[in-house]
Amino acid sequence: MDSDFDVVIVGGGIAGMTAAIYVARANLTTIILEKGVCGGLANWTNTVDNFPSYQSVHGMDLMQKIKDHVESLNVGIEEIAEVNHLELDVPDKIIKTTESTYRGKSIILATGRVPIPLPLETDWQDHTHYCSICDGSLYKGKDLVVVGGGNSGFDESLYLLSLGVKSIVLVEEMDTCSADQTIQEKALATRKITCRTNTRIREICQQEGRGNITLENTKSRSTERTMADGIFVFIGQSPNTKFMEGRVKLDSFGYIITDEFMHTDIPGVFAAGDVIVKRYRQLTTAMSDGTIAALEAIRYVREKYDGRDL
Repeated sequence: MDSDFDVVIVGGGIAGMTAAIYVARANLTTIILEKGVCGGLANWTNTVDNFPSYQSVHGMDLMQKIKDHVESLNVGIEEIAEVNHLELDVPDKIIKTTESTYRGKSIILATGRVPIPLPLETDWQDHTHYCSICDGSLYKGKDLVVVGGGNSGFDESLYLLSLGVKSIVLVEEMDTCSADQTIQEKALATRKITCRTNTRIREICQQEGRGNITLENTKSRSTERTMADGIFVFIGQSPNTKFMEGRVKLDSFGYIITDEFMHTDIPGVFAAGDVIVKRYRQLTTAMSDGTIAALEAIRYVREKYDGRDL
């Protein structure tokens, strides 16, 4: 495959794939480099209920439809292609993976976010999970602890129950859970999900193949123990920008700083999706970011290399 492109897109989530559609339709050459598989964290979502045109759709199914659209435009997609080196402050950007080197007149960074790990050192890693779709079927008829009282924690708990999980203790470190009230009521109405607020996991001890988990009340410091067969963690995400440090301007949390047109501090380098500094992170806002980044990258390439505007 040719390693020289008009626009190289790093990240194959919904922002990156949307950008690829726009670039391809502008008859510019482009490629998507994706660390894992296209779709990002949306692949881990059981149901998406707020995407226009679908009343409800499985996240993986939605991402596959978008990927099919991208492939119909003959866009190259390299999955399991982790970028480990960037040279951005040069006319033709250089992007290296473990396998290949790519050059682009412009680049769009759309690497998204990764789950925040459980903040506890434990040798029970084989029983600690971050994706219920990936690993939930292992726990049919078993007891679980779910960490995180946001929409993800409650939604994924309901999904785990649908797989046949016996019971779930959901723990949230804050005073109240931030999930929508309707989904909280739906979950608690099952009587198989109980919720502990002001609570965190203090210790996990293996006992005859199960986890003897100590839960601590963050206010009273009192503790209780519960037995579980596994833990699922949904306490948020952090930006996937470690390999960009020192190469593009980031904020104190590691998010890429852009202007309203998705420009970074480097000419020809744009960013889009959950990886940028912004207030709202939804599939639809990521699509918007990807659209803007692509249109700006197209403009940049045509003005700089063709001497003409859109």
